[in-house]
Amino acid sequence: MRVDDSKIVPTFELEAAELVLAGGPIAGVDEAGRGPWAGPVVAAAVVLDPNRIPDGINDSKALDADAREVLFKRITKTALAIGVGIGDVDRIERDNILAATLWSMAEAVGRLSCKPRLVIIDGNRAPRLKCEARTIVKGDAKCLSIAAASIIAKVTRDRMMIELSREFPGYGFERHKGYGTPEHREALIRLGLSVHHRKSWKPVQLALGLAADEAASQPESV
Repeated sequence: MRVDDSKIVPTFELEAAELVLAGGPIAGVDEAGRGPWAGPVVAAAVVLDPNRIPDGINDSKALDADAREVLFKRITKTALAIGVGIGDVDRIERDNILAATLWSMAEAVGRLSCKPRLVIIDGNRAPRLKCEARTIVKGDAKCLSIAAASIIAKVTRDRMMIELSREFPGYGFERHKGYGTPEHREALIRLGLSVHHRKSWKPVQLALGLAADEAASQPESV
């Protein structure tokens, strides 16, 4: 029997069990911005207060922008600690996106005002930390601490991209947030690269005609 992922909502069950068994603090970690053509990758670490968890927390991808903004304010008001790490384009280009993401996660944990006993991380790769870490695939849809971190990371990054749209008008950063869209592709062709574009990325190079489309260059089957 196949489970409908859309009906899965995050809970505090894992965190509650860990708090009873071994204590806390427990931080959830997630990132936003691994896939875009432009802008930073942003990671957040959140330690929720078990007695003051806002209603409605969910994977940021399951929420619209207005809901994320409301929850961002509620989480920042009630959480025991929040840390944010930002991997800029220079770091992404120099180290690759995975390394920049893991660095951002470690930076977010390091910026918490309390040292966590356990860090639970969305995905299957964890950065090197000075505490126990556990990865959870689709953790943002399963654990409230990770879901809260996904909201903090997403809203923080979206706000950064809106600010960049004022500095670099014409690209549409305020709408697509740096992700690959027809509008973004057309802007790249028209305006060229900004300093915030991930120049080494294949889709960016394809949009500018700097790389060959391997799929298009394949001979037709007969």
